[in-house]
Amino acid sequence: MTAGPPIDELHYDDAPDVSTVPGPESEKLLQKQRDIDSSAVAYPEDIPVALEEGKGATVRDADGNTFIDMFAGIGVLNVGHANPYVLEAVHEQTDKLVHTVDFPTEARLELIEKLDEIAPEGLEGNNRVVFGGPTGSDAVEAAIKLAKYNTGGDGLVAFRGAYHGATSGAMSLTGNKKFKADYTPLLSEVVHAPYPHPFRQDKEPQEAVDHALEEVRAIIEDPYGGLANPAGIFVEPIQGEGGVITPPEGFLKGLREIADDNDVTLVFDEIQAGLGRSGQWWASEWYDVTPDVMTTAKALGGVGFPLSATMYHEDLDTWGSGDHAGTYRGHVVAMRAGTRAIEYMQDHDLLAHARELGDHIRQRLRDVGEETGAIGEVRGKGLFIGAEFVDADGAPDDDAVAAIQQRCYENGVLVWKAGRHGNVLRLLPPLVLTEALAETAMDVVEQAIRDVAADAKSVA
Repeated sequence: MTAGPPIDELHYDDAPDVSTVPGPESEKLLQKQRDIDSSAVAYPEDIPVALEEGKGATVRDADGNTFIDMFAGIGVLNVGHANPYVLEAVHEQTDKLVHTVDFPTEARLELIEKLDEIAPEGLEGNNRVVFGGPTGSDAVEAAIKLAKYNTGGDGLVAFRGAYHGATSGAMSLTGNKKFKADYTPLLSEVVHAPYPHPFRQDKEPQEAVDHALEEVRAIIEDPYGGLANPAGIFVEPIQGEGGVITPPEGFLKGLREIADDNDVTLVFDEIQAGLGRSGQWWASEWYDVTPDVMTTAKALGGVGFPLSATMYHEDLDTWGSGDHAGTYRGHVVAMRAGTRAIEYMQDHDLLAHARELGDHIRQRLRDVGEETGAIGEVRGKGLFIGAEFVDADGAPDDDAVAAIQQRCYENGVLVWKAGRHGNVLRLLPPLVLTEALAETAMDVVEQAIRDVAADAKSVA
């Protein structure tokens, strides 16, 4: 039986259809949010929209404007908004039972079995999964505890440009100094090594890899490397917030060798890159490297339910009862949704679709970049896409990306940004994005790039 409708039946037919934005109803809600919500709210500052409903890769705001969604809640909605196959199970489960802590339920055990089914080679059939809390940060915290518990060490290696979350341990691993400056001291024994980024480091790919691995090995092995008792290496197989940085071949394999040589835990953060986003179930599969521990969240909850998990090799399952806990480790509605989302991706071959459509979108970006001279590099795998914008001198051009984002919004396409300087256009559309919607969205994106590039040249 086919798992739900085909992807071309999931979306609003009129997308994009935008008049004045923000419209009066959105303005009213945005103002109310400013009046009563937290000052930590950030996203409406860049895209002033009050969303009302969504279908597939399209959303509508409170004024009835319809947009093509090209960032999917930052990679959360891989099977789209309101996917009917997922929601069918959600409604059924909600009427029966919602919260169970960690008592066994069919929903919980089915998701664990489904995650084992799609686990990377080396973990399939010999892993354990722990649910600890609703966010990716919680999964990272579990991985930190697991690494320390099994090695007896306390030192952690992370990477410049990394983002691992906003809780204390996860923030310690995150590279963004401004993000965490007001909350120090965090974990004391964390050292950040360079992540191979040939475009920004002005190095050849192999040279960038060699330099990064040399630094990691020195941190762990050099008697004066500074990290006295290393416990783990934490790395994104593809950096997300750092600018959709796809490391050259050899980097992850080199980390695997260093971890093995020194009996430290290798942890892959697949929270943004995983669950099909890159065109493989896990981004690390592009590099044929298996971690000891892997974190997942974001798309795990199917249609936006908060859920995270940490998968690890069964040899590391040395915890005692209650050694890791979390109130929402029994969110059975999210678990049912997660299983259904994986089934939908399998039945509709969305990994292949993501690879093919992602290649096409990246080529369109390269073409308009060559035409305008505004794009320094286009990167990514599958529907995990980044285009780094530079000015005439090759410096990061965050103003261009902000202007492109605004023009896209005004013309019915929602896009997002990334990168250390905010100069990377990041596209994370739902994997159910159709070819037709992608073409329409890219027409808008390309025209925005041309217009912004032309404005820059006229000013110069």
